[in-house]
Amino acid sequence: MMKKKKIQSEEINNEKGGEMNENGTGSKENENIEEKSETSFDNSATDNMSADQTETITDQKAEPDKEAKKEPTSEEKLAEMQDRYLRLSAEFDNYRKRTLREKIELTKHAGENILLSIVPVMDDFERALIHMEAATDSAALKSGIDLIYNKFNEFLKQNGIKEIECLNKEFNVDLHDAISKIPVQDESMKGKVVDVVQKGYWLHEKVMRHAKVVVGE
Repeated sequence: MMKKKKIQSEEINNEKGGEMNENGTGSKENENIEEKSETSFDNSATDNMSADQTETITDQKAEPDKEAKKEPTSEEKLAEMQDRYLRLSAEFDNYRKRTLREKIELTKHAGENILLSIVPVMDDFERALIHMEAATDSAALKSGIDLIYNKFNEFLKQNGIKEIECLNKEFNVDLHDAISKIPVQDESMKGKVVDVVQKGYWLHEKVMRHAKVVVGE
């Protein structure tokens, strides 16, 4: 009987010891959890502090930049405008001088191509004058003069110059200059050009020279 009681008492003690061990382990786990939560809280607080410090430093750096980008004073603006005005004035003056020089050169050499085309006609006239001194055949001389005339007339046409037709045409103040009037027997010739004293010419679609005519009445 004594042995059975001892065995029972030992079993009871063992059970109590097991409960104590379980309780002890649980308390240690709780302590670890609390330590971890405190550590994470401290880390988050530190992060928040570092972020605030960074923002403060950034603001401090931004303040000098704002001061450096201050608007220029009225005197500085005036000086800048005067500088721009002087530059534009100099550029315009250079442009004016250049265009004036180009215009003078263009006017000076504008008729170069036309004059160059007239030179061969002048050569033909010189050759004709030389042959006239020793020419005995008037028909050949006349033929040569006709060739020069036709050549010069073709040159005028190539440059847009053509004769204004006047004879037997109705008098037109836009084309003709009446230098005199003569009576005519034919009634159909009244108010018309009966004679041309000086030919008139077109330059393309413009009257280059009015024709001087005699009008019948």
